[in-house]
Amino acid sequence: MTTASKPSSDSSATSSPERLVASVDLPVPIDVAFGYHERPGCLQRLNPPWESVEVEHSDGSLTVGSRVVVKTPVAGIPLRWQVRHTEYEPPELFTDEQESGPFTSWRHRHRFSTTGPDASRLTDEIEYQVPLGRMGNLVGGSRVREKLESVFAYRHRVTRDDLALQARYPSDPLTIAVSGASGLVGRSLCRLLVLLGHRVLTITRDEQAGDDEIAAWSSDAEFERFNEVDVVVHLAGKPIAGPRWTDEIKQQIRDSRIEKTRSLCERLAKLSRPPQTLICASATGFYGDRGDEMLHESSAPGEGFLADTCQQWEASCRPASEAGIRVVNARLGMVISPRGGALEKMLTPAKFGGGALGSGRQYWSWIALDDVLGGIVHAIATPRLVGPVNFVSPTPMSNREFARTLGQVIGRPALFPAPAPALRLALGEMADALLLASNRVIPDQLASSGYEFRFSSLRELLRYCLGVERLAAN
Repeated sequence: MTTASKPSSDSSATSSPERLVASVDLPVPIDVAFGYHERPGCLQRLNPPWESVEVEHSDGSLTVGSRVVVKTPVAGIPLRWQVRHTEYEPPELFTDEQESGPFTSWRHRHRFSTTGPDASRLTDEIEYQVPLGRMGNLVGGSRVREKLESVFAYRHRVTRDDLALQARYPSDPLTIAVSGASGLVGRSLCRLLVLLGHRVLTITRDEQAGDDEIAAWSSDAEFERFNEVDVVVHLAGKPIAGPRWTDEIKQQIRDSRIEKTRSLCERLAKLSRPPQTLICASATGFYGDRGDEMLHESSAPGEGFLADTCQQWEASCRPASEAGIRVVNARLGMVISPRGGALEKMLTPAKFGGGALGSGRQYWSWIALDDVLGGIVHAIATPRLVGPVNFVSPTPMSNREFARTLGQVIGRPALFPAPAPALRLALGEMADALLLASNRVIPDQLASSGYEFRFSSLRELLRYCLGVERLAAN
């Protein structure tokens, strides 16, 4: 549970600092909670997805004197915000204070306390002053307060859920190689794995690789570095929701998945010490357009370009499995995050009353980005998971219901449907495959192997990732 204090009030002309205090209980000892915040990428992981925040500089440290510079828009104008760490008392405290930025003053003290043998509490204490004193408070103080409450509701849930994941899957540090590390899933996965204490190598297509990279399609000598790798997570592939599908684009989509995966697996199979596990992305497009049929990992493949591509994509992993590598084919549903994918594209039309696509009766099998990440961690730690695994929430829903839920969360009615002929005219074959096809997919393997979903309610997920959630008052 995350709680917050009530806002302070002030009637002076100069305005004394406002104060926000928010706490969250964590399912790990105090040193583990503090260590999570010290690892590289924690700030990026905790930045809310609805905010356009870019970390321009970080000393990679919480020690006194270290600095962080972020760029964030204020009233639509990009602004640099520089803070300096002024207190550092591990594992109980660190503090940052604004040197320059949007506030007249800002001090953020992070306190950690022990609440049990394997439990702790994080309390964020923020003192801040908005510009223009009392006038600034009257004009924008409540909006600033609401924004901070949304940010810390998000940060606390991420922190709590990430540390619950670490407690549920304790592991010695692993070396994990990730392809597609610049994509929506790959970028977030790399940050989370580092925060959980693992070493991450990003797989590059370049001939030469840096210290934290590994070249998968280069010389044999460079490829030998895979002998040091425990797990490969292969996510790379040309985006399917990009340019209109032509024969050339479709061939590029096939080659980027099937040929690249086959080449990688054939080379992994020849190593003297191959990785123990390969998790290779696939998609629920494997099942094709199946109406109301409940689809499980054992269901037959469908028909069409995506179904054929997914079948060959999964088959291209066979050299790895035949060499004794445990292969998991992660059949990803619609990944929900405002930072990319379908939701990013849907937000603008939804704000103008956009509604169902086509009939709206087609099922969409969605999954929170954080559950993709958690599911991959679960798959790494669960040896009995082998072969196809549906990465979808337990609650697929119709497109009409999806659009209505999104509209309710952002406060807009889902009034105006997009007719199927118009979608086909604009997108061609892609409209039928990605928007109008019906996939009612169930995550049998994840559920039966004990994975606990962070989000099975779309409404809860959208409130969380679009900044609607607020801190609960004490």
